[in-house]
Amino acid sequence: MTPIRFDPVPTQYSKAVVSGGTIYLAGLIAEDWDKDIAGQAAEIFTQMDQLLAGAGGDKSTLLSLTVYIASFDDYAAFKDAYAAWIDHENLPARATVRADLLDPKLKIEIQATAAVR
Repeated sequence: MTPIRFDPVPTQYSKAVVSGGTIYLAGLIAEDWDKDIAGQAAEIFTQMDQLLAGAGGDKSTLLSLTVYIASFDDYAAFKDAYAAWIDHENLPARATVRADLLDPKLKIEIQATAAVR
């Protein structure tokens, strides 16, 4: 099966790849780095919704998420933003890791895997 690639960043990577009934989302970051973690997470969730829809899935088909946050001081605010967005009937596996991100203004990056509907 030939992978299908979505929303490529020139010479870098595809934001989503579909292969064998699975959708792989790249590490996604917010566009507005001046927002707090809740605002950045909301932007990422919107990107995820759009990429998943284009690839034949949605948040109910998420299998796993890896969440990278710059500081665990922001963890509670992230959990609240996540709880407002996620499909509570179809919770994916999730790991949250503290990480140095691309820029000090970045609070969060999310990578995900989902099934095609």
